[in-house]
Amino acid sequence: MPRILLILHPNTTEDKAKSLQQKTIYLIRHGETDFNRRGVVQGSGVDSDLNEMGRAQAMAFFQAYQHVPFQKVYISGLQRTYQTVESFIELGIPYEKQTGLNEISWGIMEGKVPGNTDNEYYRNLIESWSSGNTALPTDGGESPDEVAARQKVAIDAILSRPNEETVLVAMHGRAMRILLCWLTAKPLAMMDQFEHSNLCLYKLRYEYGSNTFTIDVANDTSHLLTLALV
Repeated sequence: MPRILLILHPNTTEDKAKSLQQKTIYLIRHGETDFNRRGVVQGSGVDSDLNEMGRAQAMAFFQAYQHVPFQKVYISGLQRTYQTVESFIELGIPYEKQTGLNEISWGIMEGKVPGNTDNEYYRNLIESWSSGNTALPTDGGESPDEVAARQKVAIDAILSRPNEETVLVAMHGRAMRILLCWLTAKPLAMMDQFEHSNLCLYKLRYEYGSNTFTIDVANDTSHLLTLALV
């Protein structure tokens, strides 16, 4: 009688479940600050508050998305991100600071309103990054490569909790551009293709099986339309 060889795949059901598992990330930029309005460079070294418009933007976003069953809120170490999502936290949703989500350090430019020299410096810096030199740091600050390295620690922590299927992440403009680049496997030199504005939303879907991110919504500010009617 011929022998029948059975090849068993352990944890088949578990592996299949993992391959189908997803995490949804609502990624937002913080609301407006007076520094934003005046064109002052903030970066990670300026811990500014939201202004009146920024708080109105935060409330408009809350009113539009308070129904979403967020299981965790993640913020940077800067208070403008906490203030942006404060209404969600007041609902009792747990939150966690991840300093890896902080804005890039702009070094000597922080706290300054760019003049002609600073504009030239900034323009040259952005052109260098766009040409591929993302290891170039700001004067006294960070490079995009350095920002991406600390972001990976924060994102690894967020992804290590698959039970948190839907999360809200509040962070910063330049840091968001850097993050979206490497999450979607694009070179950091392409970061400026990701547009953003205060309290914009990027909705991301992460597939645990393939370890890939998909952007389902990009730079959405439709929730702010109510402010134009006030």
